[in-house]
This record gives sequence, structure tokens and C-alpha cells, in this order.
Amino acid sequence: MASPAARFSAAALTAMLALAAGGSAQLQYGFYKGKCNGSDMEAVVQGIVKARFARDAPIVAYLLRMQFHECAVNGCDGSLLIDGPGTEKTAAPNLSVKGYDLIAAIKTALEGRCPGVVSCSDIQILATRDAVAQAGGPAYAVRTGRRDRRQSRASDVRLPAPDYTAAQAVADYGRLGMNAIEAMALLGSHNKTASKQHHSSRLYGYGGKPSATDPGMDPATASVYKKWVCPNVSSSDGNAVFLDDQWSALKVDNHYYKNLQQKRAVLSVDQNLYSDGSTRWIVDQLASNAALFQSEFAKVLVKLSEVNVLTGVQGEIRKVCSRFN
Repeated sequence: MASPAARFSAAALTAMLALAAGGSAQLQYGFYKGKCNGSDMEAVVQGIVKARFARDAPIVAYLLRMQFHECAVNGCDGSLLIDGPGTEKTAAPNLSVKGYDLIAAIKTALEGRCPGVVSCSDIQILATRDAVAQAGGPAYAVRTGRRDRRQSRASDVRLPAPDYTAAQAVADYGRLGMNAIEAMALLGSHNKTASKQHHSSRLYGYGGKPSATDPGMDPATASVYKKWVCPNVSSSDGNAVFLDDQWSALKVDNHYYKNLQQKRAVLSVDQNLYSDGSTRWIVDQLASNAALFQSEFAKVLVKLSEVNVLTGVQGEIRKVCSRFN
């Protein structure tokens, strides 16, 4: 039987080949070159993200979470950005998503240089890429040419639940075309933050018992969260909090997997990935090899960015990201 490392390498190669063959043919590297009177639109995005990161480093965690919440629902189409009753933004899992102001600021700057050309969905993908690089993550290239969808419905939002088993989590990511390795790599990023309500039951109501804390959680970690992050059940609102320690949450690294090994995960779904033998070996590989994590992380972010995109004459190029034209 092949070793876990050999299985990992073979699966990673298969995923990479599938990505190369399965991406949207109409997306292109440098799609906006020559379309804006010589202005480099990607450089403008990069400059704004760099300035924001310098004064607000957590923006990388917010953008990573935004990209997942965007692309996991009907694809990477800018629907999460739309304001108004009944939109994706109003769905319960999205109430704690942050970073909308940065996307709006980038859109305003680009419209001033090149009106009606750069889509909001591309801005999301480019901004996340640039924030990852600022936070010490891998530099990776993304294709552009996405267009924005003219639809946004809260009823479409279905995201992985915080109490999923490992099998349920892997299956849910499978609908995005991800295999188990890709799911593990992606979980290491979007679980940088979550809303307080997602982990209060593990801290205060484990097993349906009032005030009970999950005995499988590292006691020191539980104590910190109960004292400083979520000191009582009533504080379990929709505000986002860091799931990694404060410093690691500001960096793109493999600390998430090391936390799982030490039973420091706050969400049940995360700890279940290490409790289940079918995914534990992947966690161990990513925890022990930072370079491997960086490589897999870049690949899966690119793959996520190309889920069910609109191109060509589909959709629209919004003038303002928070409303349809």
C-alpha cells in the first residue's frame, strides 16, 4: 500500500492536471492589459491592498473568508457584494463577513481610471491574491475576465456547518470540485475567522448541557476563548473573531494544522478533521511541511477562484459593486 506521503503527492498531481484542463477557457492572464489606456489595473489593486494591509493586517483573513463565501455560492460572481433585503449578504453565515469597504474603494479607484471595464468579481480575486502575498503567503497568478452576476439571493447560501464531521466537510467541498487534500488546504485559510455563534455551543453547551465545555478541547485554549473572546453565551453574536492565535491570524501559514494536532481548534468541524483517520494524515503532512502547505494553498485558491465564473457577454460589469447596474 502506498504511504500517506506518496498518496498525497499523487493526489496533488492529479488535482493540478485537472485544474490546468478544467479552468474556464475565457479567463486570461493579463485580461485587462491594453484595455485601459496603458494603465495597469492589477497594479492599482495591488497598491491599494498594500496600503490597507500596512495599517490593517487582519484584512487578509477577511478577504480569504470573503472569497470562500463568495465562490462557494453559485460561483465567483460578485453576488455577495450586493446590498438590499434578501441578498446573499443578509444570509446568516455572511453577517460576519468583512472587507466590503476595501472592495468598494478599489472599484472607485478603477472606475476613475477606466470606467466600466474591471468587474467586481475580478477585484475580489485580485485583492485576495495581493493580500495573501502581503501576509507572507505564496505569490500566485490568477486569470481574469470574470463578469458580475445580476442575481443575489440569501436562499442560495449553503455553506459548511461548524459541527460537520470530516466526511461531511470533504463531501461539501466536493461539490466545488475539491478533493480531500484541496479541502484541507482551503480550510486552513477560510477558518482564520468565524462568527462567535459558531463556537459558543462547544464552549458553553457541549452535548446539550448548559455551561458544559467540550472535554476534547485543549483546556488552556478553552479558557482563553471563554475569558477574552466569548465571555458568555449572550456575547455569541455574528461578529467575526480569529480562530488562530492573534499573530498567526495575520499571516498565511500552516499554524492552523498545528493547532489541530494540539486540540486547539475552536470549531468542531476543524477538530473532527484530526480526529478522523481519513483526514488526519493530510493534516499531519500540512502541519509538518510549510512549503507543501504554501504550494497546495496557492493551487486551491486558484481553483476556487475559477468556480462557475461568468465570462464573455454573461452578466454585467457593475459600476458600483454593491448594486446592479
